[in-house]
Order: sequence, then C-alpha cells, then structure tokens
Amino acid sequence: MKNTAEKLNWKGMECMRLTAGGYTALIAPGIGSNVIRLHDDKNGVEFFRWNENNTPEDIQASAEVWGLPTLYLPNRFADGVLRTSDAVYQLPVNEKAPFHNHIHGFLHKRCHTVVSYAADADAAWLRTSYVYNESDPFFQYFPLPFTAEFCFTLSENGLEYSFSITNQAQKKLPVSVATHTTISAPFVDGAQEEDIRIQVPITERWILNDRCLPTGEIRLLDDYDNTFRNGTACPVKRVVDNDMYTATRLVLPDGSVFRGVRMTDTASGKGIGYEVSEGYHFWILWNDRGEKHYFCPEPMTAMIDAPNLDMPAEKTGYCELEPGEIYHLAQHFFTILPEKKD
Repeated sequence: MKNTAEKLNWKGMECMRLTAGGYTALIAPGIGSNVIRLHDDKNGVEFFRWNENNTPEDIQASAEVWGLPTLYLPNRFADGVLRTSDAVYQLPVNEKAPFHNHIHGFLHKRCHTVVSYAADADAAWLRTSYVYNESDPFFQYFPLPFTAEFCFTLSENGLEYSFSITNQAQKKLPVSVATHTTISAPFVDGAQEEDIRIQVPITERWILNDRCLPTGEIRLLDDYDNTFRNGTACPVKRVVDNDMYTATRLVLPDGSVFRGVRMTDTASGKGIGYEVSEGYHFWILWNDRGEKHYFCPEPMTAMIDAPNLDMPAEKTGYCELEPGEIYHLAQHFFTILPEKKD
C-alpha cells in the first residue's frame, strides 16, 4: 500500500495521520504533538492507551495519560523552586497537598505548529515545532525563550521520534525531558492484560519520600526490582507507583545490546520494542493503580527535582544549555514478532 501523510479533521481538531509499513499513527499538534494513537495494522498491536470514544477535549483534560506526551520540566520540583547555575525560578505549585510541587511543565499542553509533512516509497513523516517566548502564559514564571522541534517518521521499522530544544535565552536553559509513555493493556488485539510481561534495563533504585521526591537514598535492586530487570514482571493488575531507577542497557539473547524497554504478550509471543537514545538516564514506572488498562514506562533525562539536589550532575543527569546550544533526543517504537519455529 502507498505510504501517506495527511491532515484530517479528528472530531473537530486538526490532526495528522501517517500510514507506512503496515503502521498507522495519529498525531495531534494541537495537544503538544502527542502521538495519540500508534497501531500496527498488519499484526494487531495497539501501542498507546487509546479509546475510540475519546474526544480532543478528553485528551486535553488529561494530556499526561493518553498517547505519547512529551514533557519538558517533567515530574516534580519541590515547592515549585527550580535552581539553575545562574538563576532561581519560582514555578507555579500545581500539585496539591500533601505534595506541594510543580509537576510536568507545559509543553505537552500547547498547540504546536506543523512545519512540514510528506511521504515517499519508504516512509511518511511529520515535523512540528513550538516557539516558547513571552507570548506563553508560563513565561512569567520561566522567562527563558526556546524552540522545541519534533520529528516523527513512520516506516516498516515502526515509529522513530526525535526531539530537540534550542536555547534562545541569554541565560542557561535547564534540561529535563521525559515522555509519559502510556502503553495499552492489553496491547495485542484480543489479548489479556495479565499476560503482559515487561523488561526494563535498570541498575539501582532511587527512594522517594511521601511527596514523590528523592530522599537521596539509592539502593541495590531487590527481588521485586529484579522482576523488571529480568522480564518476569507484569506491569498491570497491581499497583506500580513511581518506581524510580537508573537506566542501563539490555543484553539480548543473541548478544546484541538494546537501550530500552521490551514488552511481551506471553500468549501470542508478540511484543513492543521501545528504544531510547543515550540522553535518557532514568526509567520511572507507574500504572495509575493498575486497573486503568495502561501502564507507563517513562524515560527521563534527569532525576526528579534534579537541579535542586545536592548531588553531582553526572549522578542526577541534569544539564544546562548555553545560549544558542541545541539538545537532541530520540526514541523508536516497533513490533516484535515471535520467532518462527522450523
């Protein structure tokens, strides 16, 4: 079939639909360039949390828990305070007591601009951007202009996603980026969610307090944590509540190295590969109490509250961009099929 990239009206909102390589992606520039649906039409895999009855308003009301939302200034900053090397910013406290933090920033809620889109014999792609400046209502708290750019490429290899942020301020721009990745449970059409297993490349656990902030304590992996590491953990039908880990790489049975998460439906053998670039230093796992038919393996570039922690940047993953500097990240989603037996 011919690969396509097209605008369409999705229940009153302009969205982009990419089709290529047997996959279909529905992307909403008006909701933070969220990939609100990714489906492998050939193999029956629903990657992200999706509800056919949803409206754009439904997703906008809870933009963190549908599709693939990209968060800039993700997770929590204690009391809304963000300390950089050359300034202190007071962000709005938008997480109520007992937490009293700023949570998740603003980029995933903004209306982004379609820059270009096209398709050829190999792939379909979309580029979007968001220019953050004094016209944004958040600028009163965080007066550092930047441009965020997104590129989505769909092909027989699945969905490749790249993100960059360019500092256009005269001061240093703090870098903390994540995707609040919502994986559908079940993700194989017609499957049972209790058959899902997840493997996450982790090396150590960060302990959080009752405000979901790091205590500074870092522990070796215990038996529970190792179920994620060895791929025997079921990520739903129980509570997984902000389990925070340092990321590493998986070594696959064939000896190859994979930097990312692998999810398997044990009944069918089908799975999801979720690969991330080197800039993502942490995984946090969460499933909204376990009974909402989705779970979130969230890659993060920096630790929760990283700029405020009394720890070296090489431990927290925190970094800052000089004026004019650009920061790049990438992710890749694809279907894993069971090996054919002779």
